[in-house]
Amino acid sequence: MANLHLSMILSNNDRTQPLLNGSVQPDGIDLAVSSAHPSEMFWRQLHFSDFDVSEMSISSLLMAIAHGDTRWVALPIFTSRRFFHTGVLVRSAAGIERPEDLKDKRIGVPEYQQTAALWARAALQHEFGVRAQEMEWHMERSEERSHGGATGFQPPEGVKFQRIPADKSIASMLLAGEIDASLLYIADANLVDRSRIDLTGNPAVRTLFKDPAAEGARYYAHTGFFPINHCVVVQRRVYEQHPWVVLNLFNAFSKARDQVAKRAAELASVFFDLGVLPQDRRKMVSADPFFYGVRSNRALLEAIAGYSHEQGLTPRVLTPEEVFAPQTMDL
Repeated sequence: MANLHLSMILSNNDRTQPLLNGSVQPDGIDLAVSSAHPSEMFWRQLHFSDFDVSEMSISSLLMAIAHGDTRWVALPIFTSRRFFHTGVLVRSAAGIERPEDLKDKRIGVPEYQQTAALWARAALQHEFGVRAQEMEWHMERSEERSHGGATGFQPPEGVKFQRIPADKSIASMLLAGEIDASLLYIADANLVDRSRIDLTGNPAVRTLFKDPAAEGARYYAHTGFFPINHCVVVQRRVYEQHPWVVLNLFNAFSKARDQVAKRAAELASVFFDLGVLPQDRRKMVSADPFFYGVRSNRALLEAIAGYSHEQGLTPRVLTPEEVFAPQTMDL
């Protein structure tokens, strides 16, 4: 029997490289693989359903499903994780020294509904007592180029919200003192985001947390959360005709991740053997924090669904069973 031919689009990160370069192939599937910046990829999928398989913003997926969009079946493959609130940028002259100082400030965000912003707002609220309603939000993406244009996004009740004019960007407004902070800053070239200025090392801006890594460690120790950003989706029409693709794809993504992790551990072992890294860290390096599956990530998945509803993005709290393929519930 001939293999099933599917199109797939992924972001270009370490854990997906073996799939992008073809060194890992799912059983029974021939993939035509493309790569794109996540901002552009999600916009294309949400508006045009260009590809059979893709990464997907978890926040946008929850919103789409909650509003009756049934195009996608999700797989618990989480290719991107980060402590998003540790990357908040503030204007150096804005007088913001701690998270609580963000109250009553003007905050830029590429997309209000994006997963990074969802996690960052949740951390600000639950860790530092700063609610979204206590800040003024300025969104960079236009309705036509936004993910929210396809998910029915409306500014949540009680949130002060406005769009950044087309002739400005988060970068230009930060540098001009027209906003005080940016919840997430994206300067990578893509078809959706407008900022293009590399702010690294610019004295006009700095990170909210003076030691972002230390804040990430504190947050993890307190919550146990290493926030997930992207999952993988299959178009429902493909899933309903070929339900076996779910586990074949899951296995392929897992193999790709494990291949990269093994190579990283092999490289690290050289430094342990040379005495450059302390031996008591060897076990830590061998652990992979990018674990997939619903069962092993259920607490995170339930948390983000709760935060989405709490922040007014979804009308109710979705369960993992409503989002992910039944075959993946026990993984």
